[in-house]
Amino acid sequence: MRKILALFLCLLPALAVRAEKRLVLIDQDGSGPGGSNQMAMMVLLQSPEVEVLGITMVTGNAWRDEETAHTLRMLELIGRTDVPVAQGAVFPLVRTQQETELQSALVGKVAWLGAWGQGPNTLVQTSEGLAGQVTHPGDAHGPYFVPKLAEGAPHTKPIDEDAVHFLIRQVHAHPHQVTIYAAGPLTNIALAISIDPQFAGLTRGIVIMGGSLNPQTADPEFSASPRHEFNFWFDPEAAHITLRAPFPRIDLTTVDVSIKAPFTEAMLKEIAQSPNPAAQYIAKYSEDRYYLWDELAACALIDPTLITGEKSVYMDVDLSHGPSYGDTLTWFQANKPQTELQVVHAQTDVDLERFDRMFVQLMKAPTPPHNITSQH
Repeated sequence: MRKILALFLCLLPALAVRAEKRLVLIDQDGSGPGGSNQMAMMVLLQSPEVEVLGITMVTGNAWRDEETAHTLRMLELIGRTDVPVAQGAVFPLVRTQQETELQSALVGKVAWLGAWGQGPNTLVQTSEGLAGQVTHPGDAHGPYFVPKLAEGAPHTKPIDEDAVHFLIRQVHAHPHQVTIYAAGPLTNIALAISIDPQFAGLTRGIVIMGGSLNPQTADPEFSASPRHEFNFWFDPEAAHITLRAPFPRIDLTTVDVSIKAPFTEAMLKEIAQSPNPAAQYIAKYSEDRYYLWDELAACALIDPTLITGEKSVYMDVDLSHGPSYGDTLTWFQANKPQTELQVVHAQTDVDLERFDRMFVQLMKAPTPPHNITSQH
């Protein structure tokens, strides 16, 4: 009896760690293969501190259906087919591709159009360091066409339930326990808020990759338009709805902090030395050398101490259909509008050495044991 009691006491710490796993719902525009969107999801999937209840897909950097195929295939290759994938919004709430193309002649072209026709960006090495960008023309196609995947077609399928109702159901199944990780346009999140007024308040909070304050950079995409950021720009109305919703906490990984964290060749080489599935997926398919936008948001969700600078501001998005449509708007308490706004914790600086180390180690690690508790 004493031996059994002693064994039980030894197991208590492990049981406590298991019980304290952070429950996360991933909402992502999963372009691929490799790249920031896939690697960010892998951060959360690889972390022993996180239990991913599911992944919901939204059009952003690519069309939803193509993103879904890349994401399903990534889950197969790293051994995480236990995670359900639900398909969400194909189009933004209001903004259209045609309107955007017509408007560009009057207000100027946008550097990154995502699913609407431009390919991946890569950093340019200059004498002053990493700066600027090269935009490669992509193979634009219709919203429901899925091209041949470099990593092979997936054998698994998305679940029958749509993303919005899946999000709502999971939050109600785990009230005040689930963190929403939203690293693409916020269309799915805005629809969930609109359908279920309890949705935001029943979460533990939301982590968003989005928005821009005043990034210090020579990168022309942001130095000329410091309040422009793709996720907010692609669906401004969805960002507006999300930022005003009563989430217990809103953490925002901005352009300001993301551009301080590039994905370097040295990081890739170190990851590629690992024989584990996640590392080999990255070694084969991550060709971009750009900023670690979504990966930083994911790592900061797991370890908030990585963030060494932030501004607590009231935030919204410009909805006027002019040159600043989709730009980030911010105020402090003294000058904010009288309308309902939420405090946003906007990240501005990062412990880069610790972040790089954490990201590389997670990507090199073996696939962790997993036990999904979601109501599939």
